Amino acid sequence: MDCNTLYIASLNSGSNGNCYYIGNGTEAILVDAGISCRETEKRMSRTGLSMSKVKAIFISHEHSDHVKGLCTLAAKYNLPVYITSGTLKGCRFNLRQDLIRPLYSNEVTQIGTLTVTSFLKIHDASEPHSFMISCGSTNIGVFTDIGDPCEQLIFHFKQCHAAFLEANYDDEMLSKSAYPYFLKSRISGGRGHLSNKKALNLFNTHKPPFMTHLLLSHLSKDNNCPELVKELFKAQAGNTEIIVASRYVETPVYTIFEQIAAYSV
Repeated sequence: MDCNTLYIASLNSGSNGNCYYIGNGTEAILVDAGISCRETEKRMSRTGLSMSKVKAIFISHEHSDHVKGLCTLAAKYNLPVYITSGTLKGCRFNLRQDLIRPLYSNEVTQIGTLTVTSFLKIHDASEPHSFMISCGSTNIGVFTDIGDPCEQLIFHFKQCHAAFLEANYDDEMLSKSAYPYFLKSRISGGRGHLSNKKALNLFNTHKPPFMTHLLLSHLSKDNNCPELVKELFKAQAGNTEIIVASRYVETPVYTIFEQIAAYSV
């Protein structure tokens, strides 16, 4: 096994549920478990991924679209769940105590040969975290549910060979939407979600030359358009492949190498 190779996929991405797979040839993790256990299994099976390789689940924050499938999935496969105490308190369920593992900011967790770095992000949750997953010298970022890019996000984004990056809403679509004012303010107020414009600025300003794949994630059903945002990023992408992670179906599995990338369905 090449220790610099990682396989990544979005199993679902959006306000209806979020779950991201990152692994190598022998072990993997899930970031968030916001779809049902059965749906997680079905989507992994369709892409040729195996739950037997999943060794842990990392939870970004307590909102239901990130945790609603957690208890069943973790219990069925006896998976340790890395979660902050604040996030755990915010969850409206009782996770099996023997599966709980503490998660701390700016700490590195080793899952076999995978290294998971966690750090705080800006979002309206108790202790929300982003993650960078590494195997050898290859780095994958999971950067969603972000009100505004902070210095830590920028620091880690610059190291990524591939990333799941939130592009939640188009400013004009949100302003013209039927959403009530308080919800528009919550989404765009700096502690909610990342707009296409802010995400593109982050990408253009801080994308490392070796980033091969960018998976645009957590798109709003009502305030964004997959075709619009893909074309927006493709115009600036250079050699980086732009993929839109769906809220309805899994992506293909993308194979990420240091400097070299390909993908397989």
